Amino acid sequence: MNFPSRLIENAVNEFAKLPGVGRKTALRFVLHLLKQNDKDVANFSETFLKLKQELKYCKSCHNISDSELCDICSSHKRDHSLVCVVEDIRDVMAIENTGQYNGVYHILGGIISPMDGIGPSDLNIESLVEKVKNGEIKEVVMALSTTMEGDTTNFYIYKKLKEFNIMISTIARGVSIGDELEFADEVTLGRSIINRTLYEKGLSSK
Repeated sequence: MNFPSRLIENAVNEFAKLPGVGRKTALRFVLHLLKQNDKDVANFSETFLKLKQELKYCKSCHNISDSELCDICSSHKRDHSLVCVVEDIRDVMAIENTGQYNGVYHILGGIISPMDGIGPSDLNIESLVEKVKNGEIKEVVMALSTTMEGDTTNFYIYKKLKEFNIMISTIARGVSIGDELEFADEVTLGRSIINRTLYEKGLSSK
């Protein structure tokens, strides 16, 4: 793709770094911005700069937040004895959209994937173990994607937590094998949360 300006080419290259954005789509973005007034373009760039500089992560669950504790962890209306373990913020949003869950979350920041060089030490697993050690948690719901990597992560967490006197459950298989949580429809995901089962039962059936 030939560009009439190096400035346009550089801008296209930056947009094309975004997931799912090809160079043609990136060019449309750039040409759209060129039609906007200076104030709108400045607001656009400042929004993302502010996002990067000021965004925080909840010290309790590792969720994205504007303060030290996210709105979910700081809410007195949530059941803090019930913790749902998810891969990232997108899964929190998906579960919250179901309206079927009233506990809190723990975001791992990924799943165990040796092929990608991601091991247990790269994830927020030890902070989950510390939460459970404190004795306030009664149930941990493992709501990871139903992939091989998700199942591997579930099993690792189960081994770390099984010595504690808590219930360890997993979402029901209303979510198809191989599916990622964020792409499940709200009804299916909501039912999977409500109909969660003991993790040990799943092990015994394999």
